[in-house]
Amino acid sequence: MSGTKPDILWAPHQVDRFVVCDSELSLYHVESTVNSELKAGSLRLSEDSAATLLSINSETPYMKCVAWYLNYDPECLLAVGQANGRVVLTSLGQDHNSKFKDLIGKEFVPKHARQCNTLAWNPLDSNWLAAGLDKHRADFSVLIWDICSKYTPDIVPLEKVRLSAGETETTLLVTKPLYELGQNDACLSLCWLPRDQKLLLAGMHRNLAIFDLRNTSQKMFVNTKAVQGVTVDPYFHDRVASFYEGQVAIWDLRKFEKPVLTLTEQPKPLTKVAWCPTRTGLLATLTRDSNIIRLYDMQHTPTPIGDETEPTIIERSVQPCENYIASFAWHPTSQNRMIVVTPNRTMSDFTVFERISLAWSPITSLMWACGRHLYECAEEENDNSLEKDIATKMRLRALSRYGLDTEQVWRNHILAGNEDPQLKSLWYTLHFMKQYTEDMDQKSPGNKGSLVYAGIKSIVKSSLGMVESSRHSWSGLDKQTDIQNLNEERILALQLCGWIKKGTDVDVGPFLNSLVQEGEWERAAAVALFNLDIRRAIQILNEGASSEKGDLNLNVVAMALSGYTDEKNSLWREMCSTLRLQLNNPYLCVMFAFLTSDAGSYDGVLYENKVAVRDRVAFACKFLSDSQLNRYIEKLTNEMKEAGNLEGILLTGLTKDGVDLMESYVDRTGDVQTASYCMLQGSPLDVLKDERVQYWIENYRNLLDAWRFWHKRAEFDIHRSKLDPSSKPLAQVFVSCNFCGKSISYSCSTVPHQGRGFSQYGVSGSPTKSKVTSCPGCRKPLPRCALCLINMGTPVSSCPGGSKSDEKVDLSKDKKLAQFNNWFTWCHNCRHGGHAGHMLSWFRDHAECPVSACTCKCMQLDTTGNLVPAETVQP
Repeated sequence: MSGTKPDILWAPHQVDRFVVCDSELSLYHVESTVNSELKAGSLRLSEDSAATLLSINSETPYMKCVAWYLNYDPECLLAVGQANGRVVLTSLGQDHNSKFKDLIGKEFVPKHARQCNTLAWNPLDSNWLAAGLDKHRADFSVLIWDICSKYTPDIVPLEKVRLSAGETETTLLVTKPLYELGQNDACLSLCWLPRDQKLLLAGMHRNLAIFDLRNTSQKMFVNTKAVQGVTVDPYFHDRVASFYEGQVAIWDLRKFEKPVLTLTEQPKPLTKVAWCPTRTGLLATLTRDSNIIRLYDMQHTPTPIGDETEPTIIERSVQPCENYIASFAWHPTSQNRMIVVTPNRTMSDFTVFERISLAWSPITSLMWACGRHLYECAEEENDNSLEKDIATKMRLRALSRYGLDTEQVWRNHILAGNEDPQLKSLWYTLHFMKQYTEDMDQKSPGNKGSLVYAGIKSIVKSSLGMVESSRHSWSGLDKQTDIQNLNEERILALQLCGWIKKGTDVDVGPFLNSLVQEGEWERAAAVALFNLDIRRAIQILNEGASSEKGDLNLNVVAMALSGYTDEKNSLWREMCSTLRLQLNNPYLCVMFAFLTSDAGSYDGVLYENKVAVRDRVAFACKFLSDSQLNRYIEKLTNEMKEAGNLEGILLTGLTKDGVDLMESYVDRTGDVQTASYCMLQGSPLDVLKDERVQYWIENYRNLLDAWRFWHKRAEFDIHRSKLDPSSKPLAQVFVSCNFCGKSISYSCSTVPHQGRGFSQYGVSGSPTKSKVTSCPGCRKPLPRCALCLINMGTPVSSCPGGSKSDEKVDLSKDKKLAQFNNWFTWCHNCRHGGHAGHMLSWFRDHAECPVSACTCKCMQLDTTGNLVPAETVQP
């Protein structure tokens, strides 16, 4: 505009046209250049769009403001506000519609000449045009014009006057507006309120004012300096933005006393603010001499209970071009698209890209949102090469009640899928610990039961210097080997390893039979060999080779064992020492390592990491002296703790060392489920109070809640309270009195009423119903149910208005006194409520509060009303 920076306007209904306004009006057409070359004379706006100049209008000098007609017809009608206060209707193209042809050139003249600051078309009545003028002491600053006033001469008289002597055409001048507002004041900005045709918001000199054209003598206003650039959020008609110098104020017209939010003040004065027409709550601001547009995203928040809660704002900046920006305009339909213009009329087509927000669902689905699009990342169903995420594993295990079998503890590894050998070792260890603890407590209560859960490391230390070795003969060989005499502690260690059963019998026969039944031929043969029974080992290998799933190569191994000789320099020993490392099965490898090793030196067996820890520890208990055994157990325990190997629980037990080992395991796998159940199994109180253990337990509880496994979480809490009596939770929620604040919950307990029995009413043996209608602390009456108007705390039948006969039938069903129908329930927004049974009955057919004077939509506020436990949904 004359002497000012250019402005830019998108056509309201033609999405491919815009106007640039400065000293003249220039109409441009935007077209895509994705699959075509740039036409001659076109201006490049972006990589995939260009603008072509269609027409220029230079017939309206001294332009101060421009507004595009909002109706479809005529398409290119614009109102131009001039420096002398006149408003001129002009066009950017030939319109052949005779009905509107007479509007072109029409002028609206105020009584006193002064600058026109702003124009606004009424969005509901397209013929109404509001103009905001500078102050004049005897005139109004807000004028409402009817552009079609010549068709209603009885409402607005018109005057035809001749132009200056040099012109031959006549022009229709309108001098009487439809409404006049804001006397003796200045109007700096205007906008119509979309919710009503006759509501106008104006930024006056020192206040924001809402004018109601149905009663122009009154107005609602608030004093403020933020009176420039008033604009209404197109998605929330009660939210308005305005600015003053470098600060933007956000107003709520329902609470117009003060701004609900004031945005961060900018160092330079603002020149324009505008709501995005395609995006909810997105406000763009531009400061003087800047190439940055700041965006403020007003996030959706629930209706606050307190009045002082501010909305959440996400602020960001975008840079559409390198040069300073004179003005910008949002595209009316393309999402987040805008055109910017620089002072030298260089234009740029720019799209504000949304932040991409990622979200993991509790069931490990990945989703991300960008703009109006929501994307989901789905794994290919046939892709079985990827290992399942630990969260998926824990979820499936929770569905199978993993960890809750406290009788046959070893079965928990089967509930986990029987896929992880470490879990299998862990649950067998915990099973043996539980079994032998109960056995010891029966024999001598309080003697050594706690020692079992302390692990083999503690058991071995308790027997140092008490064991001597003796020579034992082999079965099937003429040979003797030194074996440690088994005292009570070493027998207990072998029992925890699973080699021998409880009792004084040290026979490994039952253990070998169980291994053979499970098809673990190599392991069974190795255990038999470690117990100096080479004949049984060869027999087991032959059985394995002849079985359906066995390996024929076991016959070769059995043949090699049968040729065993004790001579150190024999060819057999030399060949076995060389070739044993080429065997694939670790148990076959350690068998030959044992046979070829020197007496007392069994490193080839003890440090074979692929052999189960329990077998290596059992071997060490049979063949190592006290000092050697203690050093080995200590070294192996440290290795297990560093690796987070659950087989090490056999050594550490459920002690502080066990917590350290479990911490390494959780850090490596994230399996808080196994850590929680394991630590609850038999840990002493000081271990259960460890911060890490409590952290795992609470995280697992939260995980079950996130999966909506509320029944599973309740089962876990019950399981926890049985194993850890100190974990029983206190009452977390109670109903308090409005007057004294004390809990009234205990007064609604199931204590029988000390009065007449129900036998006098024809019901024998039925418990009485408690009736508490006042607070036990202050004796003030409790609130009444909104439906039955009976004081809360009074047991009632399921349906309001039930007769006495109904009451008798209800009592005969032997229901609990604390049945759900009698619970207190209320809306957190309006605080109205009543008996739960009555509220459920009411909200089956209604969404609004049952209190007659309340309009709260209680049922619609409950966002969890449709949630169901996820256990009921098929995975």
